[in-house]
Amino acid sequence: MKAIEIRNKYLNFFKNHGHSVIPSAPVIPENDPSVLFTTAGMQPLVPYLLGQKHPSGTRLTDFQKCVRTNDIDEVGDNRHLTYFEMLGNWSLGDYFKEESIAMSYEFLTKELEIPAEKLSVTCFAGDEDCGKDEVAYEAWKKAGIPDERIYFFGKDDNWWIAGEEGPCGPDTEMFYDTGKPKCSEGCNPSCGCGKYVEIWNNVFMEFYKDKNGYSKLKQQNVDTGLGLERMTMLLQGKETPFEIELFAPVMDKLVELQKVDNIQSRRIIAEHLRSSMMIINDGGRPSNVDRGYILRRLLRRMTRHLNKLEIDLAKLPEIIDTSIQALKELYPELDQNKEVIKNVIIEEKNKFVKTLQNGEREFEKVANRTRNAGKKVLDTEAVFNLYETYGFPPEMTEELAKEEGLEVDMSDYQKLFKEHQEKSRLGSEQKFKGGLASTGEMETKYHTATHLLNAALKVVLGDHVHQKGSNITSERMRFDFSHGAKMTDEEKQKVEDLINEYIAQDIPVERMEMKKEEALNIGAEAMFLDKYGDIVTVYKIGDVSIELCGGPHVESTGKLGHFKIKKEEASSSGVRRIKAILE
Repeated sequence: MKAIEIRNKYLNFFKNHGHSVIPSAPVIPENDPSVLFTTAGMQPLVPYLLGQKHPSGTRLTDFQKCVRTNDIDEVGDNRHLTYFEMLGNWSLGDYFKEESIAMSYEFLTKELEIPAEKLSVTCFAGDEDCGKDEVAYEAWKKAGIPDERIYFFGKDDNWWIAGEEGPCGPDTEMFYDTGKPKCSEGCNPSCGCGKYVEIWNNVFMEFYKDKNGYSKLKQQNVDTGLGLERMTMLLQGKETPFEIELFAPVMDKLVELQKVDNIQSRRIIAEHLRSSMMIINDGGRPSNVDRGYILRRLLRRMTRHLNKLEIDLAKLPEIIDTSIQALKELYPELDQNKEVIKNVIIEEKNKFVKTLQNGEREFEKVANRTRNAGKKVLDTEAVFNLYETYGFPPEMTEELAKEEGLEVDMSDYQKLFKEHQEKSRLGSEQKFKGGLASTGEMETKYHTATHLLNAALKVVLGDHVHQKGSNITSERMRFDFSHGAKMTDEEKQKVEDLINEYIAQDIPVERMEMKKEEALNIGAEAMFLDKYGDIVTVYKIGDVSIELCGGPHVESTGKLGHFKIKKEEASSSGVRRIKAILE
């Protein structure tokens, strides 16, 4: 069964069970400063898990494009992927454990025709925060899973939360028995030997965790995730995802072009190319910070491994075309935007090629000096120089060192690199942890404050002002806007005073749902308009502001406190940036 067939079966199954099919969010989140990329299907839905009404109802299903960056260095083995697709179904205060489990079992055994005897499941064993999940246990027994294939584990295995704070709860996980022999008498789904492969995870979200512990959510939710590539691999009887139709044509193309055989390099190229194309298609571009840094790292690692295979880099457009052809049934947008994608990749390759050979020669000098000195750890200053001079991210130097039986002291490197945070990922290291945007009290206030700031800037500077981006944490807000000149002190003071006047008036914040066309007709402003669905959420703050927005907001402006601009500076050509706080 092909990946597209599995996806369609999944969406149609849940549609027939009363779920609305919603579009995938982009891999680059619009209003989530906690992560660089969309890392899970639930990430765009956090406000609705917390009780906000979703325009499409209480039962949803989708496929979600995801990028996770924690395991980039592991890509090249037989299972790790940076980009993957997650199929999901959602209950927002609607059905709960029993119905969720019944539908999961039905889909696996009837739609995908997986023999019931191939399935094992795990449930939460219980602790002081939440009791043993007897409801899930009974639901699985009723579905047809016998006692001997139902396992109970603790929070490490059967509790799900993204990040350190946010919606969470016990989960139940489904495993496929590959038929491999048991690794021991006690072999079970948690042992990681490869006999059991996790295929689906149903999270029963009924708690919210913060620094004070756990509290009950306003509603009980179900959040599920089924990995498309993994399921396709299993149903096709393949050993790795690199053998399925999404990767196999590229792997074959690389064999055709290579002069040196190395399956690990082929996997890295195929995976990093696909991940890069998905990021570029959703607006990502290579740079030295944040998600641009990750994209650059993927493309440069891919280029180095093309060189390892001694593939003529002039053949890269052919490799890109092969990958797009393999993926276009799932992602037709890649084919539609292939020229842009090609141009970005080839431009970045060209930039790196100029320094790659010199950099590798310099690395060999550093490696030889290290060995001649009887050491195994590379000099930190030398590692830093490889980045500054030759564009080698420290992770690439670490990879090269490993190939030579040497090491890099990354902790020492990071200390040195703190002076250069603007060029490294360290300045945004919290964004690499994964997780979800915080929806705490301060973040909610700052979301509303951005609307007031946008409105005040228009009053003071003119109607040419439009929002170009924002970033919100619990400590501050950052707001980018179109304006061609540095703001004067007088202008900044006028903006501050106007916002604080809006706050003093305690204006109600009204939430509305309507068709996108209707929202535009009433003058609602929107950033990234093309990424909104047909039904949108609009926030109206009296006569001050009306905007399309999916973020959390306070009930009235009087709850915000005192607004203060801390800094105003250039962001890019024609774009200014304000950093502000609420006191």
